[in-house]
Amino acid sequence: MIEFNQEVDASGLMCPLPLLRLKKMLMGMDSGDVVKVIATDPAAHLDFGVYTNQAGHKIIEFIKDNDKQIFYIKKK
Repeated sequence: MIEFNQEVDASGLMCPLPLLRLKKMLMGMDSGDVVKVIATDPAAHLDFGVYTNQAGHKIIEFIKDNDKQIFYIKKK
């Protein structure tokens, strides 16, 4: 089990809302903190992948569970 500091439940939201919720949460977090994001948007892994690469954050784990995607993202 990965320890995390904050959680964003973006279930039922479509692009760009899951990404916007992630960005907003990360703004209030400290460097090295981990946020858990739950998303059902099938394109979330693409959006989060591009964003984390560009911003320097790191997806430390990605779990696909049926229609749900769970991300653990470490803030740079």
